[in-house]
Amino acid sequence: AMNVWAAEDSALITAEIPGVNQNELEINVTRDTLTLSGVRNADELPEDAGYHRRERPYGEFSRNIQLPYTVEVDKVKATFKNGVLKVELPRIEAEKPRKISVKAS
Repeated sequence: AMNVWAAEDSALITAEIPGVNQNELEINVTRDTLTLSGVRNADELPEDAGYHRRERPYGEFSRNIQLPYTVEVDKVKATFKNGVLKVELPRIEAEKPRKISVKAS
C-alpha cells in the first residue's frame, strides 16, 4: 500500500513494505518519476511443513509512480522504519509557483 501527498514545495510518499530488508530496497528518481523496487524473500518452513494459506507475496517487485512535478533529485531523502518507507521529494526550484505583484500604472 502506498500514499502520495503533494504540496507546492514537495511531495511525500509512504509505502508499506513489511518483510523487506532495507538493503534490498532500491529507489530511483528521474525528473518526475519515482521507481521503487526490491525483493521480499519467502518464509522458510520446516522440512515437513506445508502452507495452509499463503497470502503474502514474495519475490522481486517494482513500482513506478508519476510525480506531480519535477523533483530536485540531489535533495531526495528516504527513511525506512518498521516496514514503512518514507520518501521526501522536494520540487525543483524553477517550477515552484511564484507570487507576482501587480503595480498600479
